Amino acid sequence: MPSLTAAAINCSLSASGRESSTDAMIGVLAEQFAIQDVTVSDPVRIAAHHLRWGVTSDEGDGDEWPRIREQILAADILIFGTPIWMGQPSSVAKLVLERMDAFLSETDDAGRMPSYSKVAVAAVVGNEDGAHHVCSQIFQALNDVGWTIPAVAGCYWVGEAMGSVDFKDLEHRPRSISKTAKMVAGNAAHLARLLKQSPYPG
Repeated sequence: MPSLTAAAINCSLSASGRESSTDAMIGVLAEQFAIQDVTVSDPVRIAAHHLRWGVTSDEGDGDEWPRIREQILAADILIFGTPIWMGQPSSVAKLVLERMDAFLSETDDAGRMPSYSKVAVAAVVGNEDGAHHVCSQIFQALNDVGWTIPAVAGCYWVGEAMGSVDFKDLEHRPRSISKTAKMVAGNAAHLARLLKQSPYPG
């Protein structure tokens, strides 16, 4: 069974090093990926890095996206973490997706984008509803730029409407979260192994 790696990105609006609820949800998935013998890297807090707005792989002038891009593409699986803001993925998440637009013009001789044969899943947190909408936006965008989305690819939690409790502050993890995380990790690892052994032909 081939060994696998996963890269995790946290698209929280906060640049500080304190744990966010997005970190906590990525951690839930990392636990389950470890059971699947998938090594998950420390999450990259996107807001803590200098990423320029744009749609190329290097916008120059100190742009840190090229290094993060390299780390993401070196892994077999991408864990895309984002909070929900105003019912949508964070602006930081949208910045990352827009930078991946460059993949469309970075194909190999077989027409494959650099993300081909790589799997992506989502870790989403926020108060009130919106997780399905956020997952649909993320998954469609990631699929457009070459990532493969497995069955049951999103692990999410949303608090009650107009509430103030964050996922990271829950006293007990909901059983449904652990159950879903196990399924997300298992499906993603299975699909990533299949694609590693037999990549898309292009």
